Amino acid sequence: MDGGLVKALGPYEDLAAAHPDARVRRWPGILTPGLLNPYGPEILEHTYHPDPREADTYGTTPIGGERAREIFRAEPSRLGASARRGVQRLFAHGTVAIAGELRAKPVLEVAQRSGLVFGGRPDRLPGPVSLSPKPLVLLPALAVGGPARFAVFDVADREELVRRGASTCVATVIGGRLVYRGR
Repeated sequence: MDGGLVKALGPYEDLAAAHPDARVRRWPGILTPGLLNPYGPEILEHTYHPDPREADTYGTTPIGGERAREIFRAEPSRLGASARRGVQRLFAHGTVAIAGELRAKPVLEVAQRSGLVFGGRPDRLPGPVSLSPKPLVLLPALAVGGPARFAVFDVADREELVRRGASTCVATVIGGRLVYRGR
């Protein structure tokens, strides 16, 4: 990568030899162009992502449905902070693009600032709202000169990625920036 663009593609050994001064990051698994999650509004506007400091009150897992609506009605200012935490959850699942129309201004601003790309929503949604929907929707292949937007999954191949899902993500890069790194 050079800034936000892909500078070269190829096997690790070839690229390392051709660019000896490049900063190198190594992760287990496969590098893909990243995922599109078709549930942007459902995950970012209709789900409350609790702050870890609220674990005693709300727990640590996302809250949907009427309970989320109650939280947002009681304190509308929670929407933007929840969306920031929701974006981090998306990044942790290799998501670099979302689909669906975001209508809440604070959520739209969070998504835009994060670097998420907005894609078209499929005619048929793949099932229940999920950070790892099935089937997974991969973006088009990386290309030299194209955006440095991708994810790395700790799996042997795409078939294993499809079988195990996006929770196997170990790194997500958007605009050449590492936005998620698994611990």
